[in-house]
Amino acid sequence: MTRVFRLGTRGSMLARTQSGHVADALSKASGHPVELVIIKTRGDEVQDRPLAQVGGKGLFTKEIEEALLAGTVDLAVHSMKDLPSENPPGLIVAGIPLREDPRDVLVGSPLADLSAGDVVGTGSLRRMLQLRALIPGLEIRGLRGNVDTRVRKQRDGEYKSVVLAAAGLSRLGRADDIGERLDVDAMIPAVGQGALAVQCREDDAEVRGWLEKMTDPATADAVAAERGFLIALGGGCSVPAACHATVEGDNLRIRAFLGSEDGRAERELVVCPRGDGPRVGGEIARRLLAKLG
Repeated sequence: MTRVFRLGTRGSMLARTQSGHVADALSKASGHPVELVIIKTRGDEVQDRPLAQVGGKGLFTKEIEEALLAGTVDLAVHSMKDLPSENPPGLIVAGIPLREDPRDVLVGSPLADLSAGDVVGTGSLRRMLQLRALIPGLEIRGLRGNVDTRVRKQRDGEYKSVVLAAAGLSRLGRADDIGERLDVDAMIPAVGQGALAVQCREDDAEVRGWLEKMTDPATADAVAAERGFLIALGGGCSVPAACHATVEGDNLRIRAFLGSEDGRAERELVVCPRGDGPRVGGEIARRLLAKLG
């Protein structure tokens, strides 16, 4: 009897769309049917306050990882930027497909049309600190909800612009909503932004083997450097930090940003050999932590 691969995913339209793409590719490559299993996470349940106030790691992954360990599902698709710095014992990220556009975008007015006092929506400390460095005096207001909710609030006039990830809009077929794609040197993306992490049990050789074949080497090397940065910070998705790596031949160009509670921030840009990404990412994190005291 042909094994059915059960894929755990959050229930949002974006999560189901991302998981559907992976499911289709996995089914086509392996010949196994893939069934989506919707799992609600704590991050989905808490919508009345910013993620930084909710606290804890794995707000969008913990319940899915528990289902994997329990054998309720066989694999899971996460947005890489939601994934904590370490896998729980027994789980592994075996597949990292080709990365989508990693940039942040503005829906609404572009940067050139924003000035002090304008209201911009984001629930991310990383985005908030970098936006205020670009345009001092912006009024940043918290923003939660799915893509439709965020875009609608901007269209209704609650915000002059809202900040979203290009990858999510592209995967939903909503690239036309983008007002401006922000350069990665001006607005450094979150660790893993635009990339997907396909997780499975470490001892499930069959699923692991198929997922490894789906991995894009350049994306995997870039993300490894970014996660080296995150591991050195000991942080989750609510830390006001950013790191983005790009492959340039045999080298990686790594951009990083770290903010503090009092509003200070430090940046760094390093070029290193491609294989040294995780180590160098960690070194950058430690230097930025030292600078911020």
